[in-house]
Amino acid sequence: MLFDKFQDMIAFRGQLAAQGVKPFGAVTEEIHSATEGVVEGREVILAGTNNYLGLSWDPRCIEASREAAARWGTGTTGSRVANGSFAGHQALESEIADFYGVPHGIVFSTGYAATMGMCSTLAGPGDVILLDGDSHASIYAGVRLSGAEIIRFKHNNPEDLAKRLRRLGERVDNTLIIVEGIYSMLGDVAPLAEFAAVKREYGGSLFIDEAHSMGVLGETGRGAAQAAGIEADVDFIAGTFSKSLGGIGGFCVSPHAELEAIRFCINAYIFTASSAPSVIASTREALRIIRSEPQLRQRLWDNAQRLYDGLAGLGLRVGPSVSPVVAVVLEDRDATLACWQALLDAGVYVNMVVPPASPSTYCLLRNSVSAAHTTGQIDTMIAAYASLKDRGLLPAYSGA
Repeated sequence: MLFDKFQDMIAFRGQLAAQGVKPFGAVTEEIHSATEGVVEGREVILAGTNNYLGLSWDPRCIEASREAAARWGTGTTGSRVANGSFAGHQALESEIADFYGVPHGIVFSTGYAATMGMCSTLAGPGDVILLDGDSHASIYAGVRLSGAEIIRFKHNNPEDLAKRLRRLGERVDNTLIIVEGIYSMLGDVAPLAEFAAVKREYGGSLFIDEAHSMGVLGETGRGAAQAAGIEADVDFIAGTFSKSLGGIGGFCVSPHAELEAIRFCINAYIFTASSAPSVIASTREALRIIRSEPQLRQRLWDNAQRLYDGLAGLGLRVGPSVSPVVAVVLEDRDATLACWQALLDAGVYVNMVVPPASPSTYCLLRNSVSAAHTTGQIDTMIAAYASLKDRGLLPAYSGA
């Protein structure tokens, strides 16, 4: 039967309904600030929003959005190729390219469309794609559409990438290497300096998805490539406006002039309605704020360090390094469900991730830290986890 393949998910949803737990698609009824709202009827600290710099609630971004809607209307009603390319879209493309110090940029309607569209188009039949095994679903969706030969290398493993590039011989000239800056589930940062060294030795074109690192890492917030000092080795950088910039949309920038022609070969660009003018306007203002207020990044990292140290100090198994994504790793799905609900009841909203969405067989309680969180809110989050541990809901990590 057509629906047989969905039976596991149907059973899981039945289990959640029976337990009265709603970790997927939990409804936010109200937003009070970048860090506070009402989720499933409970007043909560928002710790699962990826609002890394708190800019979704910045009054300057809100006002820019309001003014644009009044001037340009609520939507474009067409794709960039048809009738949906407005002056604001072109301005944002110029500004995002200038932010990265390169001459060329494309703006997409979503971050998913940006990475999926680029990864499905840059390489094609007869080409090779080497991608990190823990790549985002949008990357996998794109490479499967590309028609290229797909080879995965071990997560964050430059030696494995080098081994696979060596095997390609002359085919390396037609090879696209895909990595991310910060990985969204565990918050681990890619060893980009080592990856760039491998690329310099063997060749290939390097594509980096900076969705979770743009605005977060680097001297001016350009991301993990800037932080690693390897921007000159990067051929394409993609990212999203829905994390640090507090909006929705995506982009790709490149030093290569060919990007201007490539845009007219990307189905996700050609056949998708362009972003609403209000979204473009708020994103432009958020980008200006990122460029002019580096103290936001410092505040974010202070908060991330505080939460990471607090949860690790409770003996919990957290991700491999400090980042704005602080994940608690659990082995048992039922225990993870119980902990997620208990955190919500305690006034802390986090993300729950279970296989196959998690990068292993483990489950995650995924916390997103924001520059807008107060020290008191971070401490409340730590205290909520401590309460779970005291109640026996959250096992300590043995280190085994």
